[in-house]
Amino acid sequence: MILPIVAYGDPVLRKVGTEIDKDYPNLSSLIDNMWETMYNAHGVGLAAPQIGLSIRIFMVDATPFADDEELTKEEQNQLKDFKRVFINAKILEETGKEWAFNEGCLSIPDVREDVIRQDTLTISYQDENFVPHEETFDGLLARVIQHEYDHIEGILFTDKLSSLKKRLLKGRLANISKGKINVDYRMRFPEMKKAR
Repeated sequence: MILPIVAYGDPVLRKVGTEIDKDYPNLSSLIDNMWETMYNAHGVGLAAPQIGLSIRIFMVDATPFADDEELTKEEQNQLKDFKRVFINAKILEETGKEWAFNEGCLSIPDVREDVIRQDTLTISYQDENFVPHEETFDGLLARVIQHEYDHIEGILFTDKLSSLKKRLLKGRLANISKGKINVDYRMRFPEMKKAR
């Protein structure tokens, strides 16, 4: 089932997600619905807050990046078929050099900006079967994971921009929360509810 994606301005995007256990109601359906919602919106990642749930779960499918000609063969292979569910994730360490990459977000359509992040992270998480993992990722894969991880911490990529950039985007962000935007996937806009 394709779920509506919560737009910028909704308070759920600012909450730190709570941990869940394997008894979380209808978890496998939720995971299926999240994948379907993400693919329908042509995303490479989706976090539970983006569908209105303040819990610590996100997913990443980096496969679309594997076709990027600018990446090395090794990077392309790393991204190809990388499809994971991260439950109760905790970033243990972020290291390496800082680099800028143009990020976007399904909750903030039509806004893309360069965000600076460190290039390597070590993360602990459980998969959809609650098997624990601790892994280190770098490059574009680390970037996508960092972006989705921020969602379960109540952080958006726009928070990482300079104050000048934030001021320049203020009007566009306000329009997104009012639903004054054309998107080709289902969304829920916080300011539209109030109008009724």
